Amino acid sequence: MIKLVYNIKVYREVLRDIIQSDDVVVELGCHVGNSTRIISKLATEGRVLALDNSPEAPLAMNALIGEHPNVEFTKADVRLHETLEAVAKKIRKCDVLSVDLGGGYHPDTVFKVFFIWSSTLKPRATIIRNRGLLDFLHSSSSNEVIKSQEGWLQSSGNDGVPPRLKEFKLWSSKIS
Repeated sequence: MIKLVYNIKVYREVLRDIIQSDDVVVELGCHVGNSTRIISKLATEGRVLALDNSPEAPLAMNALIGEHPNVEFTKADVRLHETLEAVAKKIRKCDVLSVDLGGGYHPDTVFKVFFIWSSTLKPRATIIRNRGLLDFLHSSSSNEVIKSQEGWLQSSGNDGVPPRLKEFKLWSSKIS
């Protein structure tokens, strides 16, 4: 299941609906941890890996970790392959992928991050918070019905990063 929302209240309601107590949750864009706190209380027997690159994140997240030992914070750029690789090595599975990068800005970046992380981690469920993607979805129409029943795009199979997309070279030196 892939859920796309913008409103922060709806985002947090969806988190409450999909996270189970023993889930491994990867949160991309945790900022100062307001949603992370909710996630950690839901995944009490699981694990929360929260990532953000903002300068405000480390102080707030380190305080949150003191209260919630199931949370691990990494200050990192989630657009980099090295960041994804490090997270993938730490976890056996990802049950929920939570993506909240930039609110309504840069929907292209948000989609690329979702695509690469979900293609690699293959979560059961993904929630994306981004106004631009939601606006695009509701402004478009098609007669085709393409639907994924998982938290990643099954139609992409195990393709990972398409090598023909040259802009991904900006993200990683590992793409030839």
